Amino acid sequence: MRIYIADAGDTLRSIATKYQVDIETLISLNTPIASPDLHIAGRQVELPPIAIPIQNRITDTPFEPFNCPPPWIPLAPLAQMAETEYDILVVGTGAGGGAAIWRLCEQWGRNEKRIGVIEAGDLLIPTHRDNIPTAGFTQAIWSDPEVVVEIGKFLPEFSGAKKLLGLGGRTLVWGTASPRMAASEMSGWPVTAEEMEKYFNIAEEIMNVNRLHSKASAMNEVILNRLRENGFPEVIPAPAAVDLDPEKAVPSYGSFSSILFLALGLVRKPFDLAVKARAVQVLAERGKVTGIKVMSPDKTPYIVRAKTVVLSSSTLETPRILLHSGIPGRAIGHYLQPHVFVQGAATVNIKDISNGVGGVSIWVPQTNDQPFGIHMWGGGYKESPLEAEREIVMNGFGKVEPRFENKVTLDLSNLDDYGVPRIRVNFSYSAKDQFVIKKTSEGVKQASAAMQARLTRIEFLPPGSDAHESGTCRMGEDPSSSATNHYGQVHGVSGLYVADNSVLPTLGGTSPTLTTIALAIRTVDHIIGQLK
Repeated sequence: MRIYIADAGDTLRSIATKYQVDIETLISLNTPIASPDLHIAGRQVELPPIAIPIQNRITDTPFEPFNCPPPWIPLAPLAQMAETEYDILVVGTGAGGGAAIWRLCEQWGRNEKRIGVIEAGDLLIPTHRDNIPTAGFTQAIWSDPEVVVEIGKFLPEFSGAKKLLGLGGRTLVWGTASPRMAASEMSGWPVTAEEMEKYFNIAEEIMNVNRLHSKASAMNEVILNRLRENGFPEVIPAPAAVDLDPEKAVPSYGSFSSILFLALGLVRKPFDLAVKARAVQVLAERGKVTGIKVMSPDKTPYIVRAKTVVLSSSTLETPRILLHSGIPGRAIGHYLQPHVFVQGAATVNIKDISNGVGGVSIWVPQTNDQPFGIHMWGGGYKESPLEAEREIVMNGFGKVEPRFENKVTLDLSNLDDYGVPRIRVNFSYSAKDQFVIKKTSEGVKQASAAMQARLTRIEFLPPGSDAHESGTCRMGEDPSSSATNHYGQVHGVSGLYVADNSVLPTLGGTSPTLTTIALAIRTVDHIIGQLK
């Protein structure tokens, strides 16, 4: 079944006409609605799965991805959610939130527990953008300032920062590289290596992480060999969350996004989901969370009650909510860490590469002597088969020192449309960071030379450009230097958890998405154990 939220003036009869559904069928699917001519604004209406709006059928008119009713995932009105007390309420549907939702549904199945989900953005696309073959299909989304918000414009010390408002968050557009956090980086974390191994395995399985997606590429193999022979023996095909055709080792239905978490979760257990619902305040009494204050697009406040709350709103937004809520904690918002982000581009002559050339996806991991990782991607095919060179992009991610003075705070004199103070960011690079900047830049240049490529561009990008920021609600046992304990529970507030990049104690030189997902699954397993 598909769910449609009735607009003002809608009746079952008008909806049947709009979606070309037999009125008797619609009545039989919606027996709680007393009359086909009753005005039902805000009510959920079940539609047969074959119902396709006239305006969404294939025509000469370009498909418009915004607000295409009926929604491709069941939605719940905030007013309805405000009448329910949830066992768990998840705020945010990016990597950490999506993983938490999936794990809850997967473990709880069809029991009586109630799961609620709040998402500040709207429905955008029902999959990763790379899985949509139509050229330009999603261009309108990524150029919409209400979807991709360049918050760095207002943060001089963190000028590269952006956020994506939409169901699935930045997983709709991420590069899918999914390396594990370096073991040396995690040695000081409050989580054992054995636990991380278990949860890395779970995360990799559900995300379809593999190293085979570039196996058929002659160019990838040639570049790997050149790097290994010229100073980078640890280089590997980049682990990527890309589902493959098992017979051909090529992408089948493609790149992973958090939408898959939501879909797989719904198969096991329903949950209530509200989009365009802005969480503004955590509510707690006597050291125990009681729910979230949520604002609708028309600025109507709702209280959504919950026994447990999981904040997965991002490294910049989660501490904002906590600070605005008056949640105590010396470390909340502090220890902000992006990556040192050095990006290079180089061209490779392909005259000696046969078998169709192919694309490149390679990972140079962080080591004890190398405080950075490099993700190499590109190559592929150009329009002209006679083209002699292919471009490879090199994203160098260097380790940033976790420091208390790098922080997210509230600008109490600058409120947004919902009455919540906007954030300020205090960030600077330390002397150690400056050394890493130099080493990362040298590493990118050396990698270019090692793969016998001609370096055409290298630049040090502004803080936040990597979209890997972390640390503002870091895990730890000491409340003076950490915001959450080793399970992601906020110190001093029972039932309040964090599951996004902000819990990472350190970021190292590794893309964080896989690690964040593994930790979110671990956090949910702990919560489930506590609620038994």
